[in-house]
Amino acid sequence: MIGVSERQEEQKGLENLFEKMTEKIPDMGKKKIIQVQRVPSKMNLKSTTPRNVIITMANINDKERSLKAERDRELPTKDSPSDYQMISQQKHTKLEGNGMKYEVMQNKGLNPRILHPARLSIKIEQEIRSFADKKKMLREFITSKPAMQEMLKGML
Repeated sequence: MIGVSERQEEQKGLENLFEKMTEKIPDMGKKKIIQVQRVPSKMNLKSTTPRNVIITMANINDKERSLKAERDRELPTKDSPSDYQMISQQKHTKLEGNGMKYEVMQNKGLNPRILHPARLSIKIEQEIRSFADKKKMLREFITSKPAMQEMLKGML
């Protein structure tokens, strides 16, 4: 269990927290607890910030079953993408549009980058240019640079 506050522990006790967890996960049933301990905070041992709680069970199968039940509940973890990551992926796919433009720019060494919020940034002639409106502003910039017109001929 991660992030159990000291106040919660004092009110309910660590064993009661485990019992509460077994109520939420019916697959666990009645288990024998060997040991319950609090892991000290590595940053500051005197702080009252939430710390991890380690619960040791008698049977490995019980542990695997409880971990599987936790995974089935689909709680957010650091492996699952957050809403922000999902939105940024959507913006990335929208901005890419025609991927050939970016491949050509990258092959020519222009270092195309996608900035937040959905901007295109390229490096040309030792200068970094950023475009918010990809179609309009990028077209205007390309028409003013003959070298860019030649590289991206027929793509815009």
